[in-house]
Amino acid sequence: MPSDDTLTGSHLIGETLKTAGVSTVFTLAGDHNLPLLDALADMDFRIIDTRHEAAAVHMADGWARVTGEPGVVTYTTPGFANGIPGLSSAMYSEAPLLSISGSAPLGELGQGAMQEIDQIGMAKPVTKSAAMVTDGRRIPDMIAEALRLAYSGRRGPVHLTVPIDIQEREVATGDVAVPQSCEYRPDTMTAPTDEQIKQVVTLLKSAERPLIIAGSAASYAGSGDVLQRLIETTRIPLMTESSARGLVSDNHPYSIGFYDNGLNRAARKLREADVILLLGMKQDIIIGYTRPPTVSPDAKIVQVDPSPGEIGRNREVAVGIVGDIDDVAARMTAEAARHTWCDRPWLDELRGARAEQVAEMDVLAQPSVPIHALHVHKALLSLIDEDDFLVFDGGDFCHWGRAYLPARTPRTWSYFSGLGMLGTAISTAMAAKLAHPDRRAIVISGDGAFGFNALEYDTAVRHGIAITTVLGNDASWGIDRQIQLQVYGKPVATDLLPIRYDRLVESLGGEGLHVQDPADLPSALDRALNSGRPSLVNVEIQRAISPRGQAAVDRWRSAVPQPF
Repeated sequence: MPSDDTLTGSHLIGETLKTAGVSTVFTLAGDHNLPLLDALADMDFRIIDTRHEAAAVHMADGWARVTGEPGVVTYTTPGFANGIPGLSSAMYSEAPLLSISGSAPLGELGQGAMQEIDQIGMAKPVTKSAAMVTDGRRIPDMIAEALRLAYSGRRGPVHLTVPIDIQEREVATGDVAVPQSCEYRPDTMTAPTDEQIKQVVTLLKSAERPLIIAGSAASYAGSGDVLQRLIETTRIPLMTESSARGLVSDNHPYSIGFYDNGLNRAARKLREADVILLLGMKQDIIIGYTRPPTVSPDAKIVQVDPSPGEIGRNREVAVGIVGDIDDVAARMTAEAARHTWCDRPWLDELRGARAEQVAEMDVLAQPSVPIHALHVHKALLSLIDEDDFLVFDGGDFCHWGRAYLPARTPRTWSYFSGLGMLGTAISTAMAAKLAHPDRRAIVISGDGAFGFNALEYDTAVRHGIAITTVLGNDASWGIDRQIQLQVYGKPVATDLLPIRYDRLVESLGGEGLHVQDPADLPSALDRALNSGRPSLVNVEIQRAISPRGQAAVDRWRSAVPQPF
């Protein structure tokens, strides 16, 4: 046990995490992280243990994205290997999380020690940094450095391996200094010149068909006030990519909703834009690499990003600015306010394309047996509040929801990440509910994705985390089955059974409801959402391909690269 003059490595980790503002740690216990867990419990950390390490990482990922604070996960060596998929997903979702793994004693490594693997080599490709602590006195500095890296530029996960003997060994308090809270995050970033700001505003002012697209890096501040002032000042339409959904409400007159070619018909008109302002939006497959046919070869691109490596990554830009999205947008707004702006006919074209698609979806949302996915989402929309968390997992059922359900509040609309890793939503929703216990957290999942981490309902029950899953059950791997049918003519390994997942949740101590008749849907959803317990509504739905599913089929058939 530590004395007044000493601290164990584990207690030193805890002290350092506390000064970084960490109060909750996600975990699954094992031989090589038991000393750390014991110390964290003594120090009154809230410890949330899951049934699989990947789920623990997904919870840390969700916590970081919902709160903006670092998510922390700890596990032992084989558990670390189980957590690698979670780190991969967090890298794509740009979540600032700290992974801490135990290992065999430092002196035994390299000799075939217990459960020895190359943790650092495994972690490096899926984190921003990975290192091993070899001296307990360096624990505060290494954690602070890791967190600075997690928050610098484009955010992401970082990893530290702390051998068990380093966790247990005492360190003289006089030999270490725990950093202050301000030392964990970078507080400086390159600022654009006045000339760059004026150049951007001039381009936007001269455009006939300008469009602003906000991406993942725009979501870091968690507030859309600056972005909203920009679009209100310039009267330029805005679309938001998955991670930035809700920064400005979809109900705002200048918001055209989701930037997704498959799920928002207005997004396809990007090819007609003459000036495109990318705020924290990568030039990746989501936007067709900003190349034809997704973007006109004559369009001028302005790109603002916290990472220099993203500027002009796949196409030359007219203006490229490295900086904080909020700061740059605020300066653009101030410069734009010196000019007079008016609505363009282009705005009505975009609104019309979106309204046309919504009207078509409303027709499909009528009651039927089997139930159409859109009928489920329409029923859900009538019951949810603006500050409820909507967490989408994988599946064509979810894509219908992403097309139909509006995002109205920052950090309340979450998708699993560009990596496409299924089964993340239960963990993300639990993290959101833990962070904001007064708000509802709703998982929207297909039956295939639900199977990955269904047992985490045990975690929800044990810790009293009242999430609700709305499950669209079509007994298939929907999108892949549709691709197979339309491209190859037959399904292979994509049929599932119509499992009663509601009974599974009941067996774990939650509330399970089963719906086949559309007349029963509103009451079942209402009961689940307001039960105060972990709950699931298992809705048997028809196999109806979503616009995103059809886009996937078209992408398979196309010889020209298509936006995702």
